[in-house]
Amino acid sequence: MKGQRIGYVRVSTVEQHPDRQLDGVSLDRVFTDKVSGKTTHRPQLQALLEFVREGDLVVVHSMDRLARNLDDLRSIVRRLTERGIQVEFIKENLTFSGKDSPMATLLLSVMGAFAEFERALIRERQREGIELAKQRGVYHGRKKSLTDDQVIELRRRARSGERKSELARAFGVSRGTVYEYLKEQPVDST
Repeated sequence: MKGQRIGYVRVSTVEQHPDRQLDGVSLDRVFTDKVSGKTTHRPQLQALLEFVREGDLVVVHSMDRLARNLDDLRSIVRRLTERGIQVEFIKENLTFSGKDSPMATLLLSVMGAFAEFERALIRERQREGIELAKQRGVYHGRKKSLTDDQVIELRRRARSGERKSELARAFGVSRGTVYEYLKEQPVDST
């Protein structure tokens, strides 16, 4: 029985365009996540894993689009191939079926390790770029979530005993952000 060709696409941000990843590849269905690769919450990947059946082929642009790291990559590929589902990576020109030779298994590990290494280098270059931009005075970080007046109000309400979760909801920020603002130096209220 010939199965379906199912595509999986992941882009890191909503601004990125997923179209280019599997452009020109004939597919029966595509699952697309718009989330960072480091997150474990990838709803469309979970939907794909539940949808695919024995005999299907999962097509992915590259290994780093499917997995967060080497362990994640091997785990996902193993889970799929154990169910009789093949996995094809376009960029690496590799297909895994579960009946792979020891060489194919080695290639999966080596190529996955290179993808993980490449992501680490990108993060390092990004940090270096931010540091250089800070030195030149052109990088000021992310825009603050709350204005100075809101921070004063947040701190006043926290001192009066209001719960942090209630403050987070009221100001439209996470509880972590509330704690960050509460531990910072006081904003001048004059």
